[in-house]
Amino acid sequence: MLKFLSVLLFLFAFCAQAQRLEVRGIVYEDLNKNGIQEPGELGIPNVVVSNQINTALTNQNGLFKLPSHSDQEIIFISQPTGYSGNYFQPTSDHLQFPLIKHSSSSSFSFIHASDTHIDSLNLPRMNRFREMVDSIGVNFVIITGDLIRDALRVSEITAANYYLMYQAEMSKFNIPVYSVPGNHELFGIERGKSMVSDQHPLYGKKMFQYFLGPNYYSFNYGGMHFIALDGVNYQDQWYYGGIDDDQLTWLGQDLKHVSEKTPIITFNHIPFVSAGFTFQSFEPQDFYGPQLMTHQDKLAHRHIVYNFDEVQQLLDDRPYPLALSGHYHAAQENTIQGSATLFAQTAAITRPDSFDYNGFKMRSGFTLYQVNNGIIVHHAFVPLNLPD
Repeated sequence: MLKFLSVLLFLFAFCAQAQRLEVRGIVYEDLNKNGIQEPGELGIPNVVVSNQINTALTNQNGLFKLPSHSDQEIIFISQPTGYSGNYFQPTSDHLQFPLIKHSSSSSFSFIHASDTHIDSLNLPRMNRFREMVDSIGVNFVIITGDLIRDALRVSEITAANYYLMYQAEMSKFNIPVYSVPGNHELFGIERGKSMVSDQHPLYGKKMFQYFLGPNYYSFNYGGMHFIALDGVNYQDQWYYGGIDDDQLTWLGQDLKHVSEKTPIITFNHIPFVSAGFTFQSFEPQDFYGPQLMTHQDKLAHRHIVYNFDEVQQLLDDRPYPLALSGHYHAAQENTIQGSATLFAQTAAITRPDSFDYNGFKMRSGFTLYQVNNGIIVHHAFVPLNLPD
């Protein structure tokens, strides 16, 4: 039944309408927080809206229009500083984005977590994580992929149940949570194990989009611009680290609306730069497949983003203090001489609570960041301390 319903809902939400030439809508301040625009609730100007390729700004009345490339599009806004609310919707005849205004400060804190790998055995760890988030008192949480136990190698009903479990766990947070996909969110691509056809309507990244929305987007907070990137791609049955062409096109469009003086923080799953890459095997593995793959005539390792240089070119000389990622389940930090960027991978929330990592003792946990006037003034790793 779940299989039938998931496919039916996907088709209804994304495919049931005739092809549009453009998408229109409004972004407005929802004064009474009921999600319905009423008299006196005015549109918000200069909000960036996107269909994951093109971008547009809302006019003085909060109205926007975008070209439409597909009836399977997700439309999202780049949340402006000082506002919160649902930032994405499936395309429809007239979209409405109600936002709630709140106090804003250039001094704030957030938590970077990763690799939650939600399943029933990890629910106690998620409870512990939420308790710690509440006790620390941060403004929002970023989770850099591998959100669920697995979708690569399992059936639709198993993968969908993991996604539903993740949705349920995120709904328990009292603050915004911003997620990006990891390799384990790719549905069914290891077809020899999942027995899923590549023609399945939720195949690959579409299951993530169905349950959790856009796989890349941006938002603004405290005078900084946060860019959520999808650093995982796939070729035939194997995933690899890479930013695809559509995403690079969108990134260039997104940055056109951001002052060159605004600090940028990126977050994605597979890292751009990693000391832990030193320990990666280059030998093919029977279960996990090849470690090296060819992309654009260049041989590259699967567990590092092979085309980070293209992201760098788009960021140019903008202030870029922090690049967040996960994937290795091991907290580590990397700097390169001449660069002001800290490339930081945090640990995993998932079990085990501690493990040996090539002779290093690794702990499960997350990283706390404190920001003041666009500068990372403090950061610290916080262990979960929940023995298995």
